[in-house]
Amino acid sequence: MMVSEYESRLAQLKQKLDENNVNLSFITSPVNIYYLTGFYSEPHERLLALVIDRTSEEDSLYVPSLDFEAARENETIHSIIPISDDESPFSVIEQNNQTFANQIGIEKKELNVERYENLIKIYPHGQFINIEKILTSLRLRKSDSEIKQVKQAIKVIENVLEEGLKKVSIGMTENELVAEFEYLMRLKGAEAPAFSTIVLAGSNSSLPHGTPGDNPIQRGCPLLVDMGVKVGGYCSDISRTFFIGEESKEMKNIYNTVLKANELAIYAVEVNQSLGNIDKAARNHIHACGYGDYFNNRVGHGLGLEVHEAPSIHEQNQEKMETGMVFTIEPGIYIPSLGGVRIEDDVYVKANGDIEILTTFPKDLITLNK
Repeated sequence: MMVSEYESRLAQLKQKLDENNVNLSFITSPVNIYYLTGFYSEPHERLLALVIDRTSEEDSLYVPSLDFEAARENETIHSIIPISDDESPFSVIEQNNQTFANQIGIEKKELNVERYENLIKIYPHGQFINIEKILTSLRLRKSDSEIKQVKQAIKVIENVLEEGLKKVSIGMTENELVAEFEYLMRLKGAEAPAFSTIVLAGSNSSLPHGTPGDNPIQRGCPLLVDMGVKVGGYCSDISRTFFIGEESKEMKNIYNTVLKANELAIYAVEVNQSLGNIDKAARNHIHACGYGDYFNNRVGHGLGLEVHEAPSIHEQNQEKMETGMVFTIEPGIYIPSLGGVRIEDDVYVKANGDIEILTTFPKDLITLNK
């Protein structure tokens, strides 16, 4: 990505901050800092902070000393201030930022109590304003360069899924198949899994976010796979459900119900209409087929630098669909002691309002004849 895109994002943020009379912003989310500057680091317990001062029109990036050299290569932020492990981070910030600020922007979900109390000591007369909605509004609509990265992440995970399925065998455990998938992720160019890979066999597939274990894959059982990767910082997320050998009549009916719900939800994607309509389209169909009690989660979520980000696709969400949005559509039916089915696609609302289904892996019922 060209530096100018990061500069453009910072400029958009500053305009919104000015409109809301926010004098100083203290941004600590590594993902938001990456979005605004192009610099990424996982600081763990150390402090990483982007400070945007609208009174002096200066931006400063405070980084752990061990990240200083990497941060100096960043061309978006020119003031890079290291913090060593034996220094008090907020003492360093106070020494380097003497501005008077009465409206201070923070990310409420990111800022822990200890750091909030330290900020109050520096700015005892400041009013703290949650600027998460401003940051979310910027990240909500993806640029062409962002879509390119998401598409590459999807290409990688679909290659992983195709190759990994060849490794499936009777008696293989869920964990063993996870290991095969995650080895292929690295082999095919992923930076990391986007989240903990989910492989659930048999009745375990009835757990929407179950944890893979030593449960063996057996003939006649469903096999639910949910995984994604990061490429260029951007995530993919795909779920497919397969059957080992002959599937039961009931599981086949459940599969077809979920597939139709997936298709109806995609069909409901329309610019300027309520995001809740997407969830309702899937939910109403599943309910009409008699499985309403077994679909107890939202139908999707936003996708980008994080695998779960705005917007949240649930039936009560009255926010409007916008061009540039990328989100998942993943209806499912999960019946305890029997099994579950989830079919998940990644969807992009293009600039002209058309819908592009980014995931291309087949959704027809696939039986792995092992």
